[in-house]
Amino acid sequence: MSKKIILATNNKGKISEITDMLSPLGFEIISMKDAGIDAEIDETGTTFKENAHIKAKYIYDRTKTAVIADDSGLEVDYLDGAPGVYSHRYAGEDATDEDRFNKLLGEMKGVPESERTAAFVCVMCYIDENGEEKFVRGECNGRIGFEPIGSNGFGYDPVFMFGNKSLAEMSSSEKNKISHRARALEQLLKVFSA
Repeated sequence: MSKKIILATNNKGKISEITDMLSPLGFEIISMKDAGIDAEIDETGTTFKENAHIKAKYIYDRTKTAVIADDSGLEVDYLDGAPGVYSHRYAGEDATDEDRFNKLLGEMKGVPESERTAAFVCVMCYIDENGEEKFVRGECNGRIGFEPIGSNGFGYDPVFMFGNKSLAEMSSSEKNKISHRARALEQLLKVFSA
């Protein structure tokens, strides 16, 4: 198994989270940019799994190096699973994280706490240096808060409550123990050690 893995993302938050979790185990994590790939990969899938596969295959086909791609998003029960695979584009193509979580809070206005359940979902596609593909899934269950709290993290972290804290109130080491990405990586580590 290759210890060098390209991450199929340009998202600095994802790169940091995955590097923090895999580097101590001896993996050399390389961003797309560091691998010399400057591309916006069109995520045309309708599921997290399809989008993760599209990104991983794009990088693998160009490098023949082990690659991890994830697609993740927020599924809100009250909104029938929205924003889901469209989490990043939820408030428009050029929206900021703040635009996205404010749109979500607007759609949840007046919804009681008991109906604000949600989950962050992460599906990862790992393609090894021989082209063998594996998929893993992780979830972090919580609820949508009533206002943004905290300044850590990224994306919907300030409005996603896990227990009595938003993900944006947690340190990266706290978040990396319970996040959807951490749980998917735990599953991936089982694949690596199998």
